Amino acid sequence: MYPVLHETGFASQPQATNRDDGMKLTDAYITAAVRCAPPANKPNPEEIANCAHFLDVEIALLPNVRVVVALGKIGFDAYLNHLRRSGVITSRAPYEFRHGVEYRMPKGMVLLGTYHPSLQNTNTGKLTTEMFRRIFERAKELIHQGDTESRRKTESGPRRRNDVL
Repeated sequence: MYPVLHETGFASQPQATNRDDGMKLTDAYITAAVRCAPPANKPNPEEIANCAHFLDVEIALLPNVRVVVALGKIGFDAYLNHLRRSGVITSRAPYEFRHGVEYRMPKGMVLLGTYHPSLQNTNTGKLTTEMFRRIFERAKELIHQGDTESRRKTESGPRRRNDVL
């Protein structure tokens, strides 16, 4: 994941080895829908629900999120569930997960879906580096579109930080 984040301008270096390795993310924040390593690395609904409050708190701390890149169906559904709990959407039904999907969400946000960059998906070719890169290139485009719109609305003043979650 980090090589693609680096290539698309979201990460300062292509590898992350530890928390003190100098990695800096720009306009990006990485989180997880589930905070444990469940059996067979497949969380059940109860485990996902137990961790939901962590996601709600983290997203609340990021008021300028414009683009959410959901890694895999679990991440996609977790974000939609967050929006439903927050009253932003009333139903997940209109939103179908697939790689490359893009939804304009209420409050000006965009949700992008991608297959998870797991070894299972990358080793089988279900997700290639190019497919993954295109998702983050699109996220960058959407941020820049938002920057242009913000500049049109506000002739002066500080630029707000734009996050990709």
